Amino acid sequence: METNDKNEQQNPNLPPTEKSAEDVLNEIEKESAENVTSEESISINEPAHEEHSEGLLGKIGLGKKDKHHKKELQELKEKVADLNDKNLRLLAEFDNFRKRNAKERLELLKSAGQDVLQTILPTFDDFERALQLMEKATDVVAVRDGVALIYNKLKSTLESRGLKQFDSVGEIFDAEKHEAITEVPAASEDMKGKVVAEIEKGYMLNDKIIRYAKVVVGK
Repeated sequence: METNDKNEQQNPNLPPTEKSAEDVLNEIEKESAENVTSEESISINEPAHEEHSEGLLGKIGLGKKDKHHKKELQELKEKVADLNDKNLRLLAEFDNFRKRNAKERLELLKSAGQDVLQTILPTFDDFERALQLMEKATDVVAVRDGVALIYNKLKSTLESRGLKQFDSVGEIFDAEKHEAITEVPAASEDMKGKVVAEIEKGYMLNDKIIRYAKVVVGK
């Protein structure tokens, strides 16, 4: 053996001798150990790979959610803008309606008595003609009758418009209808607290008091 080893060392160009069985077994064990180490390394790194993959998937999912939320936010902004526009239009329309209504009411107030005045004008013309006749008239009775006709005509015209005169003499004093000017001793016991005289007549328009009767009350 020593001779062979020496020959190998002295002549490196010679082919190597065959490996022993022990050497072969050692090499197999070494390769097996290396394979096991490689597999363990791979298995150790698998969780890290899984976490990395999950992280990427999570980011992709978050990206999709962000896009969805941005879309919803944009839709909400558009709806809010549309509602604001509608509200502004409604406010403008209401303002125009309010101004138009105020103008119509003002015009109505200005012309409220126009119809009534138009019905009174003929009576007013009668008064003018009566005054002209009075300057030359000598018959007092005829003048009085003419004035009475004009008075009744005016009264009928006003009554046709809802005006009504109410009597107060002999009625129990009512603060809702009467305005007491003064009190005088009653002529009889049953006239105490009642209207004994009327200074100005009271008037109602469609059952509403528009002028209290000025009266004298017995006490």
